[in-house]
Amino acid sequence: MDISGIASGATSIAETGTKQEVDIAVLKRAQEIESSTATQLLDAIKSTPTVQNLPEHLGKNVNTTA
Repeated sequence: MDISGIASGATSIAETGTKQEVDIAVLKRAQEIESSTATQLLDAIKSTPTVQNLPEHLGKNVNTTA
């Protein structure tokens, strides 16, 4: 039985687990940042004033031949 091989395998498994934990933490942080950015964009859209002086027919048709 090779003791150094067993120790090397255990160390490798431990390093893999730690790497996965770090990867998950980075992914969660990226998702938090993306969520924050999306919320800011949605808030910006909500705060944009609408123009009420346009004629009723504007914005009713879509040009599909262009």
